[in-house]
Amino acid sequence: MEKVYLCIDLKSFYASVECVDRGLDSMTTNLVVADPSRGKGTICLAVSPALKALGVRNRCRVYEIPTSLKYIMAPPRMSRYMEMSCLIYNIYLKYISQDDIHVYSIDECFLDITNYTDMYQKTPMELAKMIIDDVFNTTGIVATCGIGTNLFLAKIALDITAKHSPTRIGYLDEEKFKKELWDHKPITDFWNIASGISTRLLKYNVDTLRGITKLDEDLLYKEFGINAELLIDHAYGKETTTIYDIKHYTSKSNSLSKGQVLFEDYNFENAKIILKEMIDSICLDLVEKHLVAGSIGLSIVYSKRDNSSMYGLRSGGSKILGERTRSKPKLKQYFLDLYEKYIDKNQLIRGINIGLGVCDEAYKTVDLFESNNELEKEDTLSKTILKIKEKHGKNSILKALDFKDKATQKDRNKFIGGHKGG
Repeated sequence: MEKVYLCIDLKSFYASVECVDRGLDSMTTNLVVADPSRGKGTICLAVSPALKALGVRNRCRVYEIPTSLKYIMAPPRMSRYMEMSCLIYNIYLKYISQDDIHVYSIDECFLDITNYTDMYQKTPMELAKMIIDDVFNTTGIVATCGIGTNLFLAKIALDITAKHSPTRIGYLDEEKFKKELWDHKPITDFWNIASGISTRLLKYNVDTLRGITKLDEDLLYKEFGINAELLIDHAYGKETTTIYDIKHYTSKSNSLSKGQVLFEDYNFENAKIILKEMIDSICLDLVEKHLVAGSIGLSIVYSKRDNSSMYGLRSGGSKILGERTRSKPKLKQYFLDLYEKYIDKNQLIRGINIGLGVCDEAYKTVDLFESNNELEKEDTLSKTILKIKEKHGKNSILKALDFKDKATQKDRNKFIGGHKGG
């Protein structure tokens, strides 16, 4: 039986939620979701369809919006968006089993409807319309939908075909894909083809998917490595991965990382406060995930000051520890040694990223000169902190460090996805 998938996207989701909550029509209301406290350089998390129609691009910065346009600025409320997303997910569950739904993002889902068209006695197009109509009638949120015979084609039908359809629903199978989109430009409209891949393809005078199919496969593998396999399959409209495969995939990730873009320029000493907070946080992650670290990495992004050429440049370093540990005092000292060694004390800092190479705690290094009692006490304390935070909130336990003027953890604990919860 040929597979059939839906890919449903909630149109300008954050902006649409803000319009709905204000009793406004997102298709006619000029609204941006952005945090005014971060200044005009802050990124708009979403702009309403009405503003998009006027040429305002999504994810622009506030200062890029023409001053001649009048619009509402809505501070982000991530808790509210998650609440609405859950409500819409439950609408999908009225029609489709959770085993056949893959949540791709807060505003986008894939649904395998292969076994449901006969059940509802509807065509894929009719079933898609029934679901997105229910979303709109229940929540007021406008949805668009792509239908495809594999996950890739469903996504492309959503991204390219549906936006030109009066029903906001697009359909693609392999034959229709080749006929209508093989020569589509720009090639960056296609899922997983970003500007970097596009630029590398232009070296071979290729700017369409048809052009990819004409290139020698050995050349593509030489240029893109293993990623060439996906590029070639997608050029032909093929995708072997299913929702079942996604749900049964086991991650082989062997790293943990944390990063912050700071709200203002920090000097060397103040940025060290943020670094210490991040180390405390990532050490708790190690305990929670039953992991130990065998290597560390630190990266700093310098700020712009007096047109300094340092702007956007990074410095930092990494270190193989020679042991596998989650001891907070040890990891903190390792990171601070890197910080002192590699970071320019005369430059202002605007971003900090840290990472750990990790493995299962079963591979923890046993140090004959280290007290097991001390390690057990540290682990017990960390586990207790995690339980209290889970029950009473992330700010239920704070360190003196978190109350320093330039500390950010106390405020960031109120954020969801790096933005205000609401």
